[in-house]
Amino acid sequence: MDIRIYTRDEQAKGHFGDGEIVENKPIGFPREGSVVTRVGPLFYWAWAKSMKTFEIPLHPHSGFEILSYVLDGTVGHRDTLGNVQRVTTGGVQIMQTGSGAHHAEELSQDSELFQIWFEPHLATAVKRPPTYNQYDHEEFPAEVVDGVKVKRIIGPDTLIQLVTDSLMNDITIPAGHSYSVSLPAGYAHAVVVVEGNGLVGSNPDHLTEAQSMKTGDFVVASAEVEGNTIYQATEAAPLRIVLIQVPTDVDYPLYRKS
Repeated sequence: MDIRIYTRDEQAKGHFGDGEIVENKPIGFPREGSVVTRVGPLFYWAWAKSMKTFEIPLHPHSGFEILSYVLDGTVGHRDTLGNVQRVTTGGVQIMQTGSGAHHAEELSQDSELFQIWFEPHLATAVKRPPTYNQYDHEEFPAEVVDGVKVKRIIGPDTLIQLVTDSLMNDITIPAGHSYSVSLPAGYAHAVVVVEGNGLVGSNPDHLTEAQSMKTGDFVVASAEVEGNTIYQATEAAPLRIVLIQVPTDVDYPLYRKS
């Protein structure tokens, strides 16, 4: 198993307006300078924070499946499909942009969100009508096992199933505890550390030899044979990670980002 950690300094940066919204991008757009340009069909991942209430005006999208996950605060949405909605902490907005739509987003002051783009077969996706859906935090299935809370956001038993082969979980590990996640052969885990510090490795008997990670780090683990990734929180504080699983390769052409 290959596990690599990318710090904030190795991620792209962005902003809107005069800095009303600032972004750290584990996966950026072409020529934005992020070390990781994609993970399989995971095309883009930005962590946006608002310094004051600000709207990103109407702009077009097509083809991609675009998910906004509100980490804190309130995010408004309006689009040319007729939707005018707001979602709060823990909620999700999902646009399967299909043949095309325009949308605008307003982040209230001190809000944070992940915006994540998944890439289906674009030549097929643009033939489908665009859709918009949103879900509140309480609607997502969650379970606590040995103190570890796992909120399931994308997957077969959740509210959201994308055309793109993908799973997504929000995982909180208590201080001093560890959590093991299965990684199938031919797949990758893309993980952002939302809060806390810890270790990540693949050998439960030698986790002390694992790599350190901290808030804001981007972890990419890939496997040629099935295995497990193990995440451990420090004794000082809980560890919260958002984990996305995607195949490392797909059977359709992906958008060229170079």
